[in-house]
Amino acid sequence: MARRVAVIGAGVSGLSSIKCCLDEDLEPTCFERSNDIGGLWKFTETSKDGMTRVYKSLVTNVCKEMSCYSDFPFQEDYPNFMNQGKFWYYLQEFAEHFDLLKYIRFRTTVCSVTKRPDFSETGQWDVVTETEGKQERAVFDAVMVCTGHFLNPHLPLESFPGIHNFTGQILHSQEYRSPEGFQGKRVLVIGLGNTGGDVAVELSRTAAQVLLSTRTGAWVICRSSEWGYPYNMVVTRRCLNFIAQVLPSCVLNWIQEKKMNKRFNHEHYGLSITKGARKIIVNDELPTCILCGTVTMKTSVKEFTETSAVFEDGTVEENIDTVIFATGYTFSFPFLEEPLKSLCTKKIFLYKQVFPSNLERATLAIIGLISLKGSILAGTELQARWATRVFKGLCKIPPTQKLMAEATKKEQLIKRGVMKDITKDKLEFIPYMDDLAACIGTKPSVPILFLKDPRLAWEVFFGPCTPYQYRLLGPGKWDGARNAILTQWDRTLKPLKTRTTPDSTKPACMSHYLKLGGVPILLASLLLIYKSSLFFKLVRDHLQVRISPYLISIW
Repeated sequence: MARRVAVIGAGVSGLSSIKCCLDEDLEPTCFERSNDIGGLWKFTETSKDGMTRVYKSLVTNVCKEMSCYSDFPFQEDYPNFMNQGKFWYYLQEFAEHFDLLKYIRFRTTVCSVTKRPDFSETGQWDVVTETEGKQERAVFDAVMVCTGHFLNPHLPLESFPGIHNFTGQILHSQEYRSPEGFQGKRVLVIGLGNTGGDVAVELSRTAAQVLLSTRTGAWVICRSSEWGYPYNMVVTRRCLNFIAQVLPSCVLNWIQEKKMNKRFNHEHYGLSITKGARKIIVNDELPTCILCGTVTMKTSVKEFTETSAVFEDGTVEENIDTVIFATGYTFSFPFLEEPLKSLCTKKIFLYKQVFPSNLERATLAIIGLISLKGSILAGTELQARWATRVFKGLCKIPPTQKLMAEATKKEQLIKRGVMKDITKDKLEFIPYMDDLAACIGTKPSVPILFLKDPRLAWEVFFGPCTPYQYRLLGPGKWDGARNAILTQWDRTLKPLKTRTTPDSTKPACMSHYLKLGGVPILLASLLLIYKSSLFFKLVRDHLQVRISPYLISIW
């Protein structure tokens, strides 16, 4: 059984990994190459250290109730969506509350992680680190890699003919910090992801003109939904997930597209998405900027000249001063040895996106290398909870021969075009979280909850699927989980109640769900009753030996 665990990185996933180790009575040592916690959430004025950091104006895309650690809610007066400074302060509060800082070695770089000669028996690793020029070697029973997605900027200059002849400024969005220095300039932003949209909108306030180039387009959603509730809390609900499992995907896509076009017609705004693509970004201001002409949508760039950009539709934009590539990142694990290093970059070879398939002993976990349609923080925390229990031998995973065979077969089918590579898509939040929770033994059972605690069951099924749901039962159960779920709407509305009017009343919990869609709730209820009929039959059969025939007849 593992005891000593090396945690690489003290960002969002690294902090949760340290805490999960402590929860399982393991001994973590965290190595962080910078001088503080928070990873990319720790803002710095420059990017000279080569680390990816948030830009100064960044605001979270996922609301606080959906993106908190499952046993540590945000303070009720925190805004629902917060800037990077506020979010980093929450991470600091979390680390201090659970006394995690003493387990972190700052300014320490991990140089190598290699199997020990007796790995097949012990599962142990040799970890070499460097602190202020001095190297140190230590043996660990397990390793948790928490370096995340945003490691190396992806700058595909070779895909843009003539870019080396361009005389203006070229930078990656990793280097962007604020709009200062772009006043009066004509700026071309390449790439329409969350970062590309944010940078384009912010620069539109100071630059002479912002051009936003996209190859595929994107669906643009707001942070707020119907009745002003946070979008994540409205769409991430078990009842809607239940319906999604029943309805055909073509029907679901049609409903979602109609809903997203209701706010504004994406085709009219130059944002229409390529057929088959499902890219969604969060941006409250982009449509308005396009409407006002401060941001101009363009197709993909065909080539560059010294001062201009030629686009695929034949149009030319002259006098470009700056090109910002918001083209994402690549991830790597330079400290791992081959073939493990290459295999870990292929998500298809990571069992449930966590454990490499080729290891005889499951003592290395990749934490946080996921794309979710929801909170990455919540996902990485559940990954860490599962991984630490695997390290202790309390949870089992299939043998490496079976995992490698399945992954290799999938890889071949993908290469032949028979199967789609779903590892490149964002995972559905609730199914993925439930899958991990089932492995741990913490997945809530809605039918059982309706029998034991109807009020809580209503919130769990019809309300937002907040991280607290995975602390209701099983290993790591938190006594405050029930109350956190029942008061989640209070914490959502609290920061908005800064001006009290004489006739303002506190809405009942039921009203939130009726406002957010009575038809979906009714449909989900009927489906739940139908699907649960077998469950209730089993309950009745179980009770039949204990209760009189008369009582059974009226059940």
